[in-house]
Amino acid sequence: MGELVLVRHGQANSAANDETGYDRLSDLGHQQAVWLGEWLRTHDAPFDEVFMGGLRRHRETAEGMGNMGAQPQVDLRLNELDYFNLSRAHAEKNGATEMHGPEDFVHHIRDIMEAWHRAEIRGDESYADFEARVAEVLDLAATPGRRVLCVTSGGVIGMMVRHLLDLDIARMAHLLVPIRNCSIHRVMVLDQARILSGFNATPHLDTPDRIHARTEF
Repeated sequence: MGELVLVRHGQANSAANDETGYDRLSDLGHQQAVWLGEWLRTHDAPFDEVFMGGLRRHRETAEGMGNMGAQPQVDLRLNELDYFNLSRAHAEKNGATEMHGPEDFVHHIRDIMEAWHRAEIRGDESYADFEARVAEVLDLAATPGRRVLCVTSGGVIGMMVRHLLDLDIARMAHLLVPIRNCSIHRVMVLDQARILSGFNATPHLDTPDRIHARTEF
């Protein structure tokens, strides 16, 4: 049996309004990565392979985690979906959507993902291209008999879960909302199947003095 472990990056610059501004860890994000690395070294065996996306927040998270048993390899297929440009395209087509809290984001991300899936809007890539590249990296990383770690983003994790559970677009979009920064997601890899065995775990933040560090944005 193998295992694929997916990690979302640490908290980034959530006040940003474009990808460049967003793509760096906050002070808390750096700390989340350090705590996650310490927990994994204590509770998990070393990984046979480690992959990370090519974004700054992926690299900073992997660096903060430290030695996971293998040198991280960059795989651009682990990069996040193009949320900021998709959001702008959706606003231009349907009118701007003002978001004031998590409840607004639930509807906003669902509407964006459904419009993108219908090819009514696009960012740097089509929905079909995003879905295909995530499926490719899932096939690559989910290797029977090996333990593989991937440092990536929430949209990629959500798409992998869509593939594993055959979710529709609305359910996948809702799945994105609660994914925490530096959360752990596990896939059991058998010769016959790939089975989701863990989702959105943050055991490194379970102590009372770290509850404040459980963040989604």
